[in-house]
Amino acid sequence: MKKNTFNLKSFNSLPIIGILRHFSLEEIRPIIPIYLAAGFTTVEITMNTENVLKIITSLKQDFPSLNVGAGTVCSISDLEKALEAGASFIVTPITSTNIINHCVKEQIPIFPGAYSPTEIHLAYSLGATAVKVFQATQLGPTYIKDILGPLNNIKLLPTGGVTKENLISFLNAGAFGVGMGNSLFDKALIKTKDYNCLENHFNQIASIVKSKI
Repeated sequence: MKKNTFNLKSFNSLPIIGILRHFSLEEIRPIIPIYLAAGFTTVEITMNTENVLKIITSLKQDFPSLNVGAGTVCSISDLEKALEAGASFIVTPITSTNIINHCVKEQIPIFPGAYSPTEIHLAYSLGATAVKVFQATQLGPTYIKDILGPLNNIKLLPTGGVTKENLISFLNAGAFGVGMGNSLFDKALIKTKDYNCLENHFNQIASIVKSKI
């Protein structure tokens, strides 16, 4: 199994995991230089994306400074395939003790999904790097703040419905970072190859985060 380095310092400079789901390598490759130029450092390719393993391997080879992870990892089989392809971190939609334990043993950063305080505490106590709170907008920034009241040592990564408009509210609530999918990787701009507008879009979101950190 390959050892793939995750640059936490780089992630902390702009703590957003950009989630790419159902985009082809041909669509992704041209936007990564724009993404990096805006200051972003980290992407997650979901395992239910066609040719996901090829995409992960290609991005790691072509953009060595980019943190490339695998998302929607739901089994040990998925985990092993993702790591072999070059994923440097793992994201799950569920709290899987098997996956968390495996990642902790292999020193692979792991961001497991959780919803309730019990799930969040369990995931973090098992050694999660941070806990993905999903679906974030169903609960809102207040929930993040409320969880961090008694569980202030836990790093939370709200994901699902985080947008340019509510991003700062989640960070102000104490989130360690956020996960952003279609609200970051605008499907219409990518499909039409409107890279100038995409660049402006990336820069706007990056500016919001940098004003906070």
